[in-house]
Formats: sequence, structure tokens, C-alpha cells
Amino acid sequence: MKKPELLAPAGDLVKLKFALLYGADAVYIGGKFFSLRARASNFGITQIKEAVRFAHSLGKKVYVTTNIVPHNEDFVGLKEYLKELEEAGVDALICASFAIVEEAMRETNIPIHISTQQSITNQLGAKFWQERGVERVVLARELSLEELTLLRKETDLELEVFIHGGMCVSYSGRCTLSNNMTDRDANRGGCAHSCRWNYDILHAEEKLNDSVPFSMSSKDLQAVLHIKRLMDIGIDSLKIEGRMKSIHYIATVVSTYRHLIDDIYEGNPVDIEQYEMSIAKAENRLTSDGFFRGIPTKQQQLYNQRSENPTQEFVAIVLDYDQGRKMALVEQRNKFNLNDKIQHFHPGKVYREFSLTYIEDEAGHARENAPHPKERLWISIPFTVRPYDILRKIK
Repeated sequence: MKKPELLAPAGDLVKLKFALLYGADAVYIGGKFFSLRARASNFGITQIKEAVRFAHSLGKKVYVTTNIVPHNEDFVGLKEYLKELEEAGVDALICASFAIVEEAMRETNIPIHISTQQSITNQLGAKFWQERGVERVVLARELSLEELTLLRKETDLELEVFIHGGMCVSYSGRCTLSNNMTDRDANRGGCAHSCRWNYDILHAEEKLNDSVPFSMSSKDLQAVLHIKRLMDIGIDSLKIEGRMKSIHYIATVVSTYRHLIDDIYEGNPVDIEQYEMSIAKAENRLTSDGFFRGIPTKQQQLYNQRSENPTQEFVAIVLDYDQGRKMALVEQRNKFNLNDKIQHFHPGKVYREFSLTYIEDEAGHARENAPHPKERLWISIPFTVRPYDILRKIK
């Protein structure tokens, strides 16, 4: 069995560090240009260089998305930008356009990964890109495990598969709903997630959906149950979606899949239910396993509900720890209070719990709660914690 790469999203430099420290082998990021997440806190070239330095210091990789579907005006500055990325030392480009692929190959030596936006669903599509010198294809999300098995047998090209995150109601993200409803081009970085809105269904003047609104989005993808099969098939990279997601989401999801992949690879006992419970702590939408079993049924869609309900609250990031005082300096992320029950979450597999008995601001004043966003506070923790550890309130 081959151990696959675990690939995680990073919307900014802080999220990148969390993704790598919590177990990702590589991250994919968007620059200020040519990326499909225009609203993410995308990386300038200076930040990209810093990201590459940090990743490479850990023996890990950084891929940069240049995956828009470009119009004529979008090519301004492309050549210069690609050369800057090569100079920065990025490990691969993720591309959706023939034109950007050709420009990158002509102007740089950066390896090319073909984006899921190309909707590659068969070995002939993979072979087409392999013959043109690309290193990897990110397969369409609309493939079953049986189809992936066949495709793997027919090509030795690197294959990347999505295992977690948002699923587009359109084919591999090639949607124009947002364009038509909001004038925001989903394929040039502006998706408004129009499929997740609530709608009324009308026949003439008659409303057919009564009091329940209609939506047409898919449940999010969650593939914990299928990781062993994907590893047996020989998929090279398992990809998590979510550059717009929070630090808590990234740390929780990445850590869960990291431990699951390691346990499977090392032949350790695997309790799938425990892994599903772990990953659910970061979810705020219902999930399904997408197309892995075949064509999804109506149970895998969200026709009339959003179901956005976080199950565990992310309250702080650890910045430092004073061994003498048994106090941690933390940065607040959600309100917490004295006597709250807190879980300490970190890249390891053992999570500890404690009751919060003391809070102090940086001026040394005792506090009963922490209501202010991103305030730095000292709190009592009876065991050693480290920077980048996360604290969650147990409800």
C-alpha cells in the first residue's frame, strides 16, 4: 500500500501554518491573481515566499492555484507572475486553462497539476494531459470508487482526489448560476454560492413549496469511511477543500485525516466512528460521501435546509506557556467564561480536558470572561501547552 499525500487548503499564512503543523504534507494556496477564491485572504508574492520557506523547513510542499477560466483581459501580467512564482520556489501550479498551462510550461519549470475544473473523469483525459507533460491531474469529484480503480490501472500519472469539503451542484465547479444571479463569475473567483440560497418554487402565481424554502446545494463531502479503499486503489493525493474555512476547521479536519491515514498505513486498529465524531467537531453543514458509491441520491442533497449548526466552539489559540505559573497566553476567538469546561486540541492524538479556574488580562487584572475578539489573555491550564495548540469549549 502506498501512503498518499494529504493536501490541505490555506486561505492565508496563519491557516497555512496550522494546516502543516496539524499534519498536511502539502498545502494549496491562491495568489492575488488567477485564483478561484477571490474573496480569500490571498497571498502576495512576499507571503508566498514566506509560505514556501516555512513549508520547506518542515519538508513539505506549497502548490499555487492559477485555476481561473481566463478571458482575454485576464492574461495581463501572467508571464511575470509565473516567473515570480518560480523564483519563490513553489512546488507546483494548479491550472485549469490550456493557455495558462502552455504559458507556465514555456516560461517556467514549475510542475503542473491540472485542476478539477477540467472535469477529468476517464483515463483518456488523464492520458491527454500526461502526453503534454503535466505531473498530476486533480480528478473530477463525480467519480465512483469503481471508476477510480479502473482509471488508476490505466495510467501511471499522479492522481489527486477530493475527500472532504464543499461539493458544487454543478459539474466539478463549472457553474454559471452565480454569474447570472449576482454578476459574480464563479469561474473567475467570484462564486456567490447561489445554489445554497433559499428559493420559492412557483407555477404561474401559485407557490408550490408551501412554507418550506427550496435550495439545490449538495451536502458537504466527508470520506472517512473510504480512505482505506482510496489508499488500496493507489490514489497519490487526498485533498481537503476549504480555503475560506476557519483555523479550527482546518486543524480539526487535517488532524483527523492525518491520524486516520497513518493508522491505516501502519496497520493499527481503526475505529471509523471515532474518526467521524472527531471530524464532526468542525462541521457546520450536513455531510455525505458524494459520488464514491455511485450516483448520489436525494438523501445527499440539501433541498430544503441549510443545517448550519457548529457542534463545538473554538475559543482560543495558545501563544505561549509559563511553566512556573501554569498559565497560558492565548488569543481569544469566541467568548469563554470562568468554570467553562475546555478541551485542549493539538496535532497529537491525545486531547485533554480541564475546567477554567482563572482568567487574567495582560495588565494583570482578573477577569470573569473573555468577550472581546482576538484579545490576548492569560488563563490557567494545569498541564503544558504549546504555541498553535487550540482550545475548544465543550458544550
